[in-house]
Amino acid sequence: MNKKKEQKSEKSQLHPRNKHRQRYDFKKLIASCPDLSQFVILNKYDDESIDFFNPEAIKMLNKALLKHHYNIEYWDIPKNYLCPPIPGRADYIHYIADLLAEDNNGIIPKGEKIRCLDIGVGANCVYPILGNKEYDWSFVGSDIDPVSVKSSLKIVAANPSFEGKIDIRLQNNPKDLFRGVIQENEFFDVTICNPPFHATEHEALSGSQRKIENLKHKKTDKVTLNFGGNAKELCCDGGELKFIGDMIHQSTKFSSSCNWFTTLVSKKSNLYKVQKALKKANPSKIKIIEMGQGNKKSRIVAWSFNKK
Repeated sequence: MNKKKEQKSEKSQLHPRNKHRQRYDFKKLIASCPDLSQFVILNKYDDESIDFFNPEAIKMLNKALLKHHYNIEYWDIPKNYLCPPIPGRADYIHYIADLLAEDNNGIIPKGEKIRCLDIGVGANCVYPILGNKEYDWSFVGSDIDPVSVKSSLKIVAANPSFEGKIDIRLQNNPKDLFRGVIQENEFFDVTICNPPFHATEHEALSGSQRKIENLKHKKTDKVTLNFGGNAKELCCDGGELKFIGDMIHQSTKFSSSCNWFTTLVSKKSNLYKVQKALKKANPSKIKIIEMGQGNKKSRIVAWSFNKK
């Protein structure tokens, strides 16, 4: 039993700079965010943990992680909106830092002169938060949902350190990813995106049900999206593959507005078709960056039309 606990003491699959490679230190987290204490329980190994099937517990854990590790004074999301796992989101940011370093003599560029565009910032604003706190980058976050935009704007306004560094914009046309957001003569070093994964809301619930049954090793009729998320955040016509295909096609029209375009690709089975779409778009550079969080494997696909 002790050996099993020792093996799990470090999440070695996370990026080496990720602050969340160690087991959660709930005593320190509670010291930073006392409200977390009501959700802390003992797991089967007699370690402090939370119920990861409880959306409220996950939301409070996120608040504590953001306060303790990133000094975020205020963070909240509306009910039923996506509450992203912080360690995985941090991994994306760190791998993007490595990508940008490749164009900077191996040195990670820092400071607000590095401009990032987050397509689908959501109500949580997590990527801009992490990117700014870790590397002092400036961000534009876009979203098609007015409630998400309002929520992210509130987070930015409530944390004075973000003033002038994070801008949130409403995308009025759901079919456009860059047009209507990127302004004339505006340039970004990188775009990031966590695309809607599912094609329908039914598919999202079915996927969540399979995940819960696999974790609990038993059938369940009641499905709770423990990390939250509504239809606009989790679903789009054609799912992840069509969304990324549209992004690749539209990026060709904004090739001079951004150095690197990037997106997560959650389903490995989609990778071949994504690469096929990229070949058709004919960028000068393509990179596939593998990531792993727990039992889940993911990857970042990056492409650039910059010939330097």
